[in-house]
Order: sequence, then structure tokens, then C-alpha cells
Amino acid sequence: MLYPKNIEQKVGFDKIRDLLLENCSSNLGRAFVDKIRFSDNYDQVKKLIGQTAEFKLILQTDSSSFPNQNYLDVSESLSRAEIQGSYLDTEDFFDLKLSLVTIIQIVRFFEKKEDWQYPLLREVVAGTAQIVEEISSLTAQIDRIIDERGQVRDNASPDLAEIRKKLTMEQNAVRRTLDRIYKMAKNSGWIGDEMSITVRNGRLVIPLLAEHKRKLKGFVHDESATGQMAFVEPGEVLEANNEIRDLEIRERREIIRILEKLTSTIRPMVPELRKAYFMLGIMDFIRAKANFALKIEATSPLLVEDRTLEWNNAKHPILYLAHEKMGKPTIPLKVTLDSEKRILIVSGPNAGGKSVMLKTIGLIQYMAQCGLLVPVSPDSKIGIFKNIFIDIGDEQSIENDLSTYSSHLTNMNYFINHANRFSLFLIDEFGTGTEPNLGGAIAESILEHLVKSKALGVINTHYTNLKIFADKNPGLVNGAMKFDAAELEPLYELEMGKPGSSFALEVAQKIGLPEHLIRNAKRKLGTQQVDFEKMLKELEIEKKVFSEKNREFSLNTRELKERMEQYNGLKDFLDSEQKRIINEAKSQAKELLKEANKKIEKTIREIKESAAEKTVTQKAREELEVFDKKELIPQTPKKIIIKVPEEWEKSEKDISIGSFVRIKGQETIGEVVALRDKDAELAIGQLKTNVKLNRLEAVSKKEMKAAQKSAVKVAMSGIDMNEKMANFSFNLDIRGKRGEEAIIDLDNLIDDAIMLGYPEIRIVHGKGDGILRNLVRTHLKNYKQVGRMEDEHADRGGHGVTIVKMN
Repeated sequence: MLYPKNIEQKVGFDKIRDLLLENCSSNLGRAFVDKIRFSDNYDQVKKLIGQTAEFKLILQTDSSSFPNQNYLDVSESLSRAEIQGSYLDTEDFFDLKLSLVTIIQIVRFFEKKEDWQYPLLREVVAGTAQIVEEISSLTAQIDRIIDERGQVRDNASPDLAEIRKKLTMEQNAVRRTLDRIYKMAKNSGWIGDEMSITVRNGRLVIPLLAEHKRKLKGFVHDESATGQMAFVEPGEVLEANNEIRDLEIRERREIIRILEKLTSTIRPMVPELRKAYFMLGIMDFIRAKANFALKIEATSPLLVEDRTLEWNNAKHPILYLAHEKMGKPTIPLKVTLDSEKRILIVSGPNAGGKSVMLKTIGLIQYMAQCGLLVPVSPDSKIGIFKNIFIDIGDEQSIENDLSTYSSHLTNMNYFINHANRFSLFLIDEFGTGTEPNLGGAIAESILEHLVKSKALGVINTHYTNLKIFADKNPGLVNGAMKFDAAELEPLYELEMGKPGSSFALEVAQKIGLPEHLIRNAKRKLGTQQVDFEKMLKELEIEKKVFSEKNREFSLNTRELKERMEQYNGLKDFLDSEQKRIINEAKSQAKELLKEANKKIEKTIREIKESAAEKTVTQKAREELEVFDKKELIPQTPKKIIIKVPEEWEKSEKDISIGSFVRIKGQETIGEVVALRDKDAELAIGQLKTNVKLNRLEAVSKKEMKAAQKSAVKVAMSGIDMNEKMANFSFNLDIRGKRGEEAIIDLDNLIDDAIMLGYPEIRIVHGKGDGILRNLVRTHLKNYKQVGRMEDEHADRGGHGVTIVKMN
């Protein structure tokens, strides 16, 4: 069930039909565009979408092999061919031949593919595939009669060949005679400079100047409009021309006989041919849908037999094409409706894109249930609804005496009576058109009923009571069209989960409404509503900031994880290498010790056997001394060299500028910043002092870093760092504060940021005349820990916010 009757015009589907018509090649396909209908049959919708998806794949991967021309509509020719005694002319047969070749090519295309390829399109051509041989035979017969120019061939029959042979001979003879007479008349001055042989009444004639037409014997067929020229058929060719006319009549009669015979050949096949052309029309229609899908970047999302919307990167197709021409981006829509969150209440400022969002949902859902591919991400999920109800736009009616509000109530009455769990409803500007308090109360009452109906829907509204109702009741969810609170410009992006602000006061202030009127409006509105709108605006800014920080944190966490993996891998490798090297050293030492023992035992044995003979004993001792000089400690393999980095070794170099030193006998470490003869200027923290060089000793970076860690621990003793970290906020808002107060808050924030190691802080000082901004930036220059300062992104405050990058 669809409501209202002009729902296609309301959502813009009539424009989709027009675009599909433009993509069709023939009336065969256009006829199917006119037959597109909304369907709630899951199997049928899935089949139609699947066919288009398969053809889209053909266009993307194999378009050169698929026929793309001669999708000709020959239905009138087939109807004439069914009549006994009638015949088709040469043009009819020529179109028939071209289109039959296209049909054969389509069937052959799928025959060459694997069985699992394009299964749904194979079903479309299955009936035609069974008679493709008969169609091929018929095409061959037509080709034997009709040539590539659409004319009957000379050899279509023996009689036609003979007639055309004689006709050619007679025409050549007449031409030669006329050429001779023409030259004679030309030389005689009877013919003008630009005159040549021409045809009048189907006969070759010579154009003569009117005053000379009696000088040439023959028959005058015609005169020019001015009467200055006469077209004369010379008497010498009169009989020959008569023979030519007779042969032409005989030729036409023979051609008709041939065409009648050929028509009789196709007459029994007309029913099968109609089925084949039905297939050709469907292919043209599906191809048009696939071409259109490529233009709007449409896909085939997961179709489910359920009432649900789970769309990512959804785009309004008409808006997308318009933006493509202008080179503008189209902001995608992300929306989710299911059994838990059935009704979405969307709020936000006027001209923020709420109506476009509503029409996007209606059009895409309608397109999907008409069997078209839709412009959403492939990972989206789209359901099937039996009913779609919409209330979009002004439906005033002079004839029925309906106001805008009455028209809305009429639609709401229909929704209430017919909406159920199989329905999708879309309502724009819910409850407007009457006194706000009454309109809001009636709208809330209608909303309660729609919640009970279990229907899914999207509602646009400005009423605060509906936002609160959605927040407190199950089955509903708030949504907002994003708005740049700093620049007061719409972002045209839907955000689910929180209500939006109308930003009425801010927009009024931006367009230049006097300040006293804005203040008066706030006073009349009351603090509760103003605070609510202010809270929504501040939450929007904070969310953007924290979203960016979370993104940076995720990147840093991923990088840290990669570094940890590299470190663990290297550590495991070094541990295993250390064990291997120690084991090898032990093994080598064991072998060397064993060899040494053998050598000693041999020496003792030789001394005993020689009875301590002096020469033998001396030689044994020398050999033992030589062996004793061998390296008994195995060397570390050359492939593995583990070297302690130089900066971690204690420095033995002379002291120079930049060296880390300490005073002999003390633990304090400082950095040499200047040298003057035998004195050195040291920087110890924030202090500087001069010390004699002979009282200093250089230290390594390792010792220096250890001393710094110790100093930090001492400095931070008594501070609960966990509590400090938990309560720290990198965002400081000093708008409206005096300079002295702002500087105190700023100093506290900088101290905490330095202590906790925060790399970046955010100072909100507002725009105004820039006095507070200049004060903040001038003061921050006194901190050497401050690296640089820059304006926030334009979407999040611009030059009203300073981003401070810490060293």
C-alpha cells in the first residue's frame, strides 16, 4: 500500500523513470520502464535487483563482448507478416536482420560463459536459446536476399538477375547517347555553363536554354521555375528510355514476388520471434538500469525479508548527479532503523538538510522495491515493506478547502488507521502549521500511537517535547542534522543518538538582527530553553574535539603496539642468540680443556719413558708452552656483535659545550652551556652557575637520565598522579573572564600539562576584538615548553580557539 497516490512525484521517482528512458536504446526497453511497479514480494525484488547487478558486472568487466546496438523494435513488421497475402518491404527485412543478429549474439554470449556465471540473466535468455538455431537459419535466408545496404541482392532470383543485367545495358547505352548529344548541344551554345544531364519523371533528360529547346528534336518534360531552362528528352533515346521504364517495372514486380516468398517463410515463426524480441526488450531495459547504476555509483546491498534499514553512505541519486555536474561533493547518509530503534526523530536548524534526508530515505527504499540498484555501500542492509506512507511538502487544496495543517492532519489520520509493523512512514515538519503548544501536544499524541503500531519511520521536527519524548521512551531514537556551531553553517550530515538544536537565536544573530532583540528573545524564552540549546551547541563542539583526539590516540596506540612487537621480537632473538653463544663457548672450552689434559698427560708420559732425558724433556716442555699460548677462550661468532651504544657508556672525552657534567663529590648533574678559559657555565634546571673546569667530571647520558627520573620522583612525591590525570582537561574556556583571572587559569593548565606530559592543549578565548586572544598568546611565549600556537580548524572555532603544541 502506497500513500499518497502521487508518492512517486513526492520522492522524485518520476525523475528516475526519465533517466532510465534516456538510457534505453529502443522502444522495446522503454516499454518496460513504463511498467516499473513497486513490489513487496521479496523473491521478485531480489530477482530484479540480481539481474541488474549481473548486467552491471558485464558492463564493468566484459562490455566489449556484449552487443550494444541494433535493439530495434520490429513489432509492427511482425504484425504485418502475420497477415496472409501481405509482405514486408526491404527496410523491414533489413531491420529484422540486424536485430535478429543482436539476439543471436546475446544468446551466444551466455553460451560461452560458465554455468555459474550470470544465472539470473541466463534465465531471461533460456527460451530464446532453445530456438536460436531456427533464428540463425532465418537470418541466413534474409541475408541471402537483403544485402548490407538494405537492398535486394541481384542474385535473389535468376529472373531478377536477368532483368537487372538488361536494365544496366540499356541505361549504359542511353547514357552514352545522351553524353554525345550533350557535348554537341554544349558546343552549340544551347546549354549553360553549370548545366548537366539530370532526371525528370524517371527519365534521363538534357537541360537546354529555353530559346534553344526547339533546336533539339525530342520531348519536353519540364521547365525551370523561371522559365529560362527546358528539360528535353532527345528523340534518339525515347524508345530506349521506354524500355528502361518497362524493365524497372518488371524489376519491381520480381522484387515483390521475392519479398512475398520471404515473408511467407517467417510467418510461421512470428510467435517465437515475438518471444525473442520480448527478451531483447528486457535486455535493453536491464542494461539501462545497469548503466544508470554505474552513473550514480549504485550497488546491490544485502536484501533481507524483514523490516529494517541499515544504510551506510546513502546518497540521493538526483542530487548526486547534479553535484557531479557542478563538481561538488554529496554528503552521504548513515541511518539505522530496526525492531529496537523503530522511529527516528530528527531535529536541527532550517535549511540543514532534514527534508533532503527524508526524501533520500523514501526514494532509495522505493527504488530498491522497484528492483533497482541503490546508491548505498555494499555492506548496507535493506528490508522489504508492504506499506510506505509519506507526508512531505505542502498539500493545501482550494477545492477541498484544506489548509496546510488540515492537510497534515488528514495524512496523519491515514497513517494512524493503516500503519502496522509492515509499514514505513516518513513525516516532514511534524505538527507544524498551527499554534506551537497545541501542535506539539497533538504531535506527541500521534507519535505515541505510531510507536504502538510497531511501524518504522523517520520524523522531522523542531518541537522540544518530541525530542524529550524520544529520549525517554523505548523504540525511539533522537537524531540531528549536524551544524557547525562556531561558523553557524549546516553540514548536511545525519547523526543518530542525540537531538539537534534549531540554532534560531544564533542564526538570527549571524544575519544581523539587532543585539537588543536577541537579548529580549532570550529573556522571553526563559533560561531553561536557552541553557538546553547552549548545552547542545557545546556538546557538539566538545564531541568534535574529542573525536579528533581519539583518532590521534588510536594512531599512537597502533604505532606503540607495532614498536612493542618489534621490541619483543628483537629481545627474543637476542635471548636465543645469547644462549646459543654461551652454549658454543662452553662446548669449545670443554674441548680445549680436554685437549689440554691430553697434552699434559702425553708430556708426563714422554718424560717418564725417556727417564727424564734432558733433550726430550726440554722438547716436551717447549711444545707444552706453545700449546699454553693458544686462545683457550672461544671467540664470539663474527656474525653476532652486541655493542653497547656509545651514549650509554661513561664519557671519557674532554668537557665541551653541551656535555653533561657533575661537580666532583656531588650528585647534581648539569649541562655545559658556555666555556670561558678555565671556567664553565652550567645549567642545572632553571639555575645557572660558573664552576672551575678542574672541579668537574663528565658523565654519560645514562647517568643523566637516571638523575632526572630521580628528581621527578622527588618533585612529585605527595602528588596523587592518578587523581591529577583523571581530573585533567586539555580544554580551557576563558571566554568572559578578566585578563588576570584568565592568566591564572592559563598558568595552572600549563603547569598540569607539563607535569602530565600532554602534547597539546586547547584554549577557547572567543573571537570578539581579539584582545583576550593576544593576551593569551603573548603570555604563552614566556614558556619555553610551548612549541607553537595555531588557530583551531574553522569547523571548530577558527581564530576563536588557540591550539598550543607543547615541546
